Amino acid sequence: MTTIKLHPGDAFPELSVVNRSGESVTLGPSSGGDRWQAIFVYRGAHCPMCTRYLNRLEEHLEGFSQAGVDIVAVSADSAEQRAHHETQLRVSFPLYHGLTEAQMKTLGLYISDPRSEQETDHRFAEPGLFVVNEQGLLHVVDLSNNPFVRPEIDTLVRGLRWIRDPKNNYPIRGARAY
Repeated sequence: MTTIKLHPGDAFPELSVVNRSGESVTLGPSSGGDRWQAIFVYRGAHCPMCTRYLNRLEEHLEGFSQAGVDIVAVSADSAEQRAHHETQLRVSFPLYHGLTEAQMKTLGLYISDPRSEQETDHRFAEPGLFVVNEQGLLHVVDLSNNPFVRPEIDTLVRGLRWIRDPKNNYPIRGARAY
């Protein structure tokens, strides 16, 4: 099977997902001028590792903010699944739902079938991270095919702080050379 992968330096595709109020929201750069957006794709409410990871992200919210990066998280869950998951979460950043399979493919995410109906009732994306800069370009991309491999949050925050420091003039790495 052929998969499409977004590359660093590519424009982040326009993707609409749903917020807690049921309104459509477009993912991508924040409207805050020079702020970036880190879009964490998670497997869904059925994944205890996702719950732990999202709660750990909340613990680093200030570090992301100091780096000029806003955090959002999104899954393919339904509104009901997201609402149930929120009872297990301690997060203040936006949590979106309704990521479609077509959108997962556009992002180049790995997609899994549930192991049983008890796990979940839909196909879901494996973890992914897309850091979108103020120009709408992908600056950092990280994809995993399972819940056990994700960016270490302390290292990610320090790295984003370093990348965003104008003294370092750090370019987008791994961009296509053709």
